[in-house]
Amino acid sequence: MQTSRLISKEAFRGSGIGVIFMAFFGTLWAGIGVMGLQGWGFPYVELAAIFVGIIMVIGGISLIHASQKMSNQVSENGARRLKRIGFWFNMVFIAEALLIGAAIAICNIIDQTDLIPGVIAIIVGIHFLPLASLFQIRIYYATGVLLCLLALVTLFIVPATVMFGEHQIIAPLSILGFGCALILWTTGLSLWLSVKNSEGLFVSHIQDEDHQG
Repeated sequence: MQTSRLISKEAFRGSGIGVIFMAFFGTLWAGIGVMGLQGWGFPYVELAAIFVGIIMVIGGISLIHASQKMSNQVSENGARRLKRIGFWFNMVFIAEALLIGAAIAICNIIDQTDLIPGVIAIIVGIHFLPLASLFQIRIYYATGVLLCLLALVTLFIVPATVMFGEHQIIAPLSILGFGCALILWTTGLSLWLSVKNSEGLFVSHIQDEDHQG
């Protein structure tokens, strides 16, 4: 088995950046969930969300740090592929940003600002689908579908408010925020663990070669 199939510098670096993105945006969505709680659970819920985000950022940084110790040799075909991936990633990111901006503007114009979080979640979910194909990361398909389904449920099924004991919470914000955070954090954790497992496989392969030598 070729070591390039087991692990690569770009796979480590890219996955590390992906984990950091999931950590950051997952924590932002958790912040939206906290807003929906309207003070319930303060400050423990906020601190728990921040703690999870920090742990995942550390994990992403560890992958990037590990990638710096690896060989930077890339074939000509590999370099062209990386350039193509970078181009289409930028296109997807720009399209996502433009759609989110347009959605916010339209919701403000029609005076339906309460729809903004759900619509943004749908756009974010859709943007994962081309990324799944681009990066060949199958879990992104599940991430995209789950984000869209969660957004649709909160938009059309979840009641506007729910009483939690004697405390009223904004149910759509809390369910959407914490739900999106959980989905993104789980995706980031899956990336982190899958690459760490690849690292272990790589180390075992090198050790086998050393013993054979």
